Amino acid sequence: MPPFDDAAAAVVPVDASAASEARTRHAQLTKPPGSLGRLEDAGARLAAVARICPPPVPDPAAVAVFAGDHGVLAQGVTPWPQEVTAQMVANFCAGGAAVNVLARHVGATVTVVDVGVVGDLPAAPGLEVRKVRRGTADLATGPAMSEADAVAALDVGADIAAQLVRAGARCLLTGDMGIGNTTPSAALIAAFTDRPAEEVTGRGTGIDDMRLAKKRAIVAAAAARVAGKPPLCVLASAGGLEIAALAGFVVGGAAAGVPVLLDGVIACAGALAAVALVPDAVGYLFAGHRSSEPGATVALAHLGLEPLLDLDLRLGEGTGACLALPVLQGAAKVLAQMATFTSAGVSGKEDTDRAPAG
Repeated sequence: MPPFDDAAAAVVPVDASAASEARTRHAQLTKPPGSLGRLEDAGARLAAVARICPPPVPDPAAVAVFAGDHGVLAQGVTPWPQEVTAQMVANFCAGGAAVNVLARHVGATVTVVDVGVVGDLPAAPGLEVRKVRRGTADLATGPAMSEADAVAALDVGADIAAQLVRAGARCLLTGDMGIGNTTPSAALIAAFTDRPAEEVTGRGTGIDDMRLAKKRAIVAAAAARVAGKPPLCVLASAGGLEIAALAGFVVGGAAAGVPVLLDGVIACAGALAAVALVPDAVGYLFAGHRSSEPGATVALAHLGLEPLLDLDLRLGEGTGACLALPVLQGAAKVLAQMATFTSAGVSGKEDTDRAPAG
């Protein structure tokens, strides 16, 4: 079978009993119940993914940065020129971008994947050339790509996930690069969540009010065009090549039974597509942070995910996922290494509902 179909068939629901065991263990650890907040839920969800409590630490980690260009730039949705996508890919490969700095900081590898950059990229260490086509068509005037193109991009993402796991990765982090890609991301989020364009469309790279109004109109029209259509049609018509690859990457990670740590709004759009196509993939997703782009909050709520961090980030590349990685790893270590009240000889909380003796 093709990589995406093979991965989709291999995805199974996470183990609720392991999550329950983790929550029971948290109640026995030397701390007041619930005092580690969302870290406790993250640990329980890691146990569900690993199907064992305590769960293994999600390490080593690998970031995959999927890159593609967008025909909707013709509508003036961003002042940044298209060639910046290829230039930033070169920067990633040279190790000079923010995601490289933060990946080194947390000990993660970075793989850059050209799934739809318009120009030809020179060979470079860490670069995978898996070009499906040279950018998308203008989604303001018609479908961004064919369904066959979307399937090919899904295959790229699923194959990269499997490749990284075979190489030893035990946590996959999403990254992206594509000038103009907040527009298709907003369109996908609007379509998959049935929310209006005004609620999910942000300023991206910092556009002015006039560009924002035009961007919202494009998002609204694209979402309306795909209303009620099957997920693959939605992804092809309103999406982007790197977003489709991210969706395949999510499903590939779920198939391999490893946690997938999402970055910002582009990753959220890809995750919505992944879960629409393979619903059980949602159990393997962890939200690294809450992007300042409004669509991210809408998408995370739809997916039922609480972000580990909220730092007002909106860069993309995988930066927020990298920053959140130590938090996720800490959630696993707490369950594995923290003493219980019994093992530490610490008195537990008194039962205040019990009447005093005598």
